[in-house]
Amino acid sequence: MTTIGLIGSGHIGGTVARLAIAAGHDVVLSNSRGPETLADLVAELGPKARAATSAEAAAAGDIVVVTVPLKAYRAVPVEPLAGKVVIDTNNYYPDRDGRVAELDNGSATTSGLLQEHLTGARVVKGFNNIWYQNLHDLARPAGADDRAALPIFGDDEQAKQEARAFLDGIGYDAVDGGTLADSWRAERDTPVYVSPYREGRTDAASVRAAIEAATR
Repeated sequence: MTTIGLIGSGHIGGTVARLAIAAGHDVVLSNSRGPETLADLVAELGPKARAATSAEAAAAGDIVVVTVPLKAYRAVPVEPLAGKVVIDTNNYYPDRDGRVAELDNGSATTSGLLQEHLTGARVVKGFNNIWYQNLHDLARPAGADDRAALPIFGDDEQAKQEARAFLDGIGYDAVDGGTLADSWRAERDTPVYVSPYREGRTDAASVRAAIEAATR
């Protein structure tokens, strides 16, 4: 099994770690406060989990999930992520992150900014449109009639295939929503953001329709 690195280990990061371990992966967790602050989470997750610095988690992961506030994206280590699939869970919340002109005027996306920062990495947008508790509760085995789908976006087709395979392994179908420039379609205040997973409209066709219904 692959090793999943996590840069950020809050609600979404911790939930992805739980699902990844349940699927047989090893996980390496990190946050901005240091490995020692993750002792309780690592103890809860068991022997397939360990804590590290962000650079160590980046280096260890075959796939790395970046789940930090937008205002902190420039602190994500660059060199250890070169060539790797990086799944970006971020959304833009101006009250938290401050105003970002290129996001306000639609000339950039949050994952596009991360891709510019992570030269050489292969960024895929994912896990950003679902509440962490729904992410935990809705995971289902492949072939289940009530299996939910999550949108992904990216500029590298092979990276999206790898992200799709990871999602499949932890209990989700994936809907390809397009490129990183299209990823605004799954962010805050769009039809596919949070609501479908609380309302039972989670199949791939419904998720695709919600993505396509997004407007600016």
